[in-house]
Parts: sequence; C-alpha cells; structure tokens
Amino acid sequence: MANIVTNLKELRKAKKMSQQELAQLVGVRRETIVHLENNRYNPSLEMALKIAEIFQLPVEDIFQLNKEEYS
Repeated sequence: MANIVTNLKELRKAKKMSQQELAQLVGVRRETIVHLENNRYNPSLEMALKIAEIFQLPVEDIFQLNKEEYS
C-alpha cells in the first residue's frame, strides 16, 4: 500500500475525464493513473504538482499522508 492516499478518482469523474485523458495531460501512461487511484503508487512531486494544476486545487486537497501508516 502507498504511504499517500488520494481522492483522484472522484475528482477525475466529477470532471467527466477518462483515465486516458488525465494520463495524456499529466504525461504518463494510463496504468499510472490506475495505480494512483487505487493507492498502489506514490506520485513524484512533479506529477502531484501537474495533477494539482490540472484540477486547479492545492496538492494537499488531492493527496494526503496515510495516517494509519504512522499510528
């Protein structure tokens, strides 16, 4: 499990955006978006910033530390 959790899937669906469309905007493969959405992959800082820019949200509104990992 990743150390970071995300609500990326909900944000993407609210924008009616496919995983492929988001992947193209971010510059990654669709599989990377799948792994991010399923909390199986921690994004790089650059990727997190790109995603935040796409959704026009602060990074911390999209990605949070998994508090269970630190309890």
